[in-house]
Amino acid sequence: MFARNSSNRKLACLKLQLGIVIAAMKMCKFDHLFAMKGTISFFFILILMNGAIAQLSFKTDADITVGAKRFSEYESMLSGKRVAICANHTSYLDSVHLLDFLLDKDIDVVKVFAPEHGFRGKADAGQKVSGSIDDKTGIEIVSLYGNHKKPTAEDLTGIDVVLFDIQDVGARFYTYISTMTYVMESCAENDIDFVVLDRPNPNGFYVDGPMLQTEHKSFVGMLPIPVVHGLTIAELAQMINGEGWLEEGIKAKLEVIRCDGYQHSDIYVLPIKPSPNLPTANSVLLYPSLCFFEGTSFSVGRGTATPFEVFGHPNMSIGSFIFVPKSGEGSTHPKHEGVPCVGWDLSEIGGKRIQETQGLILDWLVDAYRQFPEKDKFFNSNGFIHKLAGTDQLQKQIEQGYTADEIKASWQSDLSEYNRKRAKYLLYD
Repeated sequence: MFARNSSNRKLACLKLQLGIVIAAMKMCKFDHLFAMKGTISFFFILILMNGAIAQLSFKTDADITVGAKRFSEYESMLSGKRVAICANHTSYLDSVHLLDFLLDKDIDVVKVFAPEHGFRGKADAGQKVSGSIDDKTGIEIVSLYGNHKKPTAEDLTGIDVVLFDIQDVGARFYTYISTMTYVMESCAENDIDFVVLDRPNPNGFYVDGPMLQTEHKSFVGMLPIPVVHGLTIAELAQMINGEGWLEEGIKAKLEVIRCDGYQHSDIYVLPIKPSPNLPTANSVLLYPSLCFFEGTSFSVGRGTATPFEVFGHPNMSIGSFIFVPKSGEGSTHPKHEGVPCVGWDLSEIGGKRIQETQGLILDWLVDAYRQFPEKDKFFNSNGFIHKLAGTDQLQKQIEQGYTADEIKASWQSDLSEYNRKRAKYLLYD
């Protein structure tokens, strides 16, 4: 679980590392989902794992100064102006929320815009969140979700500057960046300053996945970027502006406040869970790879203690793990609610595999399809997998028997072009 104090965060890091060693003890029994073929001795595996642990480079908020903490760098942008913030439960400076911090500094905050999951971050994915009043401050909260994803001119009346401060996790289908795009666009249309307070990307150490095709554009994929884009929110905002991706190519009056102490090679452990179903460092790392299962009949553990660390299905006859999704906060009526699902538990080794691979792991999705007895019922009929992937090719390739390596090879030309463009907007090594 994400922790607010330094000792607990260090414990979280150590727990993740310890899980790797524990998982090594199980590797002799791993099935082909983990691509461990042949006979390998336990001692050899343990040596490999200990070597990998030595190379891990974890950073916490104790090591990094996020943009919000660098008040002296953006105070002049806000002083004497009517300010709106786009923020949620991740918008903290140590133990103080950004809203409370700004008010204490006599900044005239007049409105809050809240993304998916709401201002306090407790709403289920896709759940309608109504506008409200913040109980503590009495400031109006405008929900930017459902049918009201983009601020209107009326919403922005009387506002001079919008401050954006939300923790992203580096995946195209994580909707906070879609919200940022809409807010940027509205600010550009209404001649309002837009300031991004940057935060590290916990999946910023690699770039991977298919590029979005325009015909599959949606709220879970608005921008022509790969699934794992390798940018912080400020870098992405610069790219959106620089590449002319806002409506009709308009430009926002953009300012960014960068982090100190962060670089893309860091493994950043978030101080606060970014949304209800990403409760651990491991789930954040696994999310870009496992979220493809949301476009299938498989559960990814919503409604369990380990969402996005497991996957399974009631009709699977193989797998070493059984879990039962249950309704609860942040997961109302999850897929296969109350029904035992047979599948795989990645909570001990999955995150480490992402770090070692430095790329999406498709083997889990490809192998699950191959082993599923009812192929025609594997992918959801609503085509949601196309929105997640940003293309209809992923489903076609899996159905046609492509291997994970063959699928990933098909992305490389597009990724090379993207990385060329991406380099222009990087703020960190």
